[in-house]
Amino acid sequence: MMLVAALLSWFLVGLFINMSKARGWGQPVRKDGSKSHLVKEGTPTAGGVPFVIALALVFFPLYFTGHGGDQRELIIMLAALGMGIIGGIDDWLKVRSRMTGGGKKELLAREKFPLQFLVALVFAWFAAPLASHTLLPGLGGIGGVPIWDILLLTFVMIGSVNAFNFTDGIDGQLAGVGIIVLLPLLALSPTAALLVAVLLGYLWFNAHPARVFMGDMGSHAIGAIAAGAYILYADVWLLPIAALIPVVEVLSVVIQVAYFKRTGKRVFRMAPIHHHFENIDTPWPETHIAMRFWIITAVMTAVAWWLMGGRP
Repeated sequence: MMLVAALLSWFLVGLFINMSKARGWGQPVRKDGSKSHLVKEGTPTAGGVPFVIALALVFFPLYFTGHGGDQRELIIMLAALGMGIIGGIDDWLKVRSRMTGGGKKELLAREKFPLQFLVALVFAWFAAPLASHTLLPGLGGIGGVPIWDILLLTFVMIGSVNAFNFTDGIDGQLAGVGIIVLLPLLALSPTAALLVAVLLGYLWFNAHPARVFMGDMGSHAIGAIAAGAYILYADVWLLPIAALIPVVEVLSVVIQVAYFKRTGKRVFRMAPIHHHFENIDTPWPETHIAMRFWIITAVMTAVAWWLMGGRP
């Protein structure tokens, strides 16, 4: 079924690109950003929409016919769709604003975060009793409810979604990082395996020079599935090791914003950090940044699974 998912994703993403071009659903590019990105003005965005649709179209028939795993898979998938819908609303607002020249441009952080918190909390409530490893040893629950585990998993889900979201921004980077982080889980989680498949179909068009950008729906879904799969099949504490690049990406934004508010100066040329390397005195080519971040992710994913003895 991975082959079916990959081919369906490849077909739907290609169809989406043609529709986007016909309707002018192009991505605006920051004029104060990397100069090399100016040529990308007008490239179709929200490419995560078709590959998430492909994921759902393959997953649900498998699950309801008894071939898509147990209830853990449904929990992961519903979390991915919930987070994906939040990102999809953001994508829709951006496209509509560009097309009409007005209206709300995007979801503000104060609007997006409560929605993410709600989805993450529901996920954590059902996932905490099923987690594959002890989460917070020595901290009991309240009235039989593992409240501290629920709070931890809520935080991990929100953090993962936003970290993977910030990792997007360079051709092929997020898709490659997401695939590598999930590789150890291919034989354990059908949802993770299907996500890898649909990302391969998407990457056909997102490889440099990208013909489509992912947008928030895709990045949110990747972050949700990565978090869910590591929590339920591996170990929640391995996720920040394997996903070191997304962790560094989100930390670079936090550091940049906090330092600028305090001093009026910047730590990085531009955040997230992949844009910093595009703007240093001797800029790294976009393809080098993506490939080097893939390599770091591969090494750190191997380290994470070595720490687990090569098995969950």
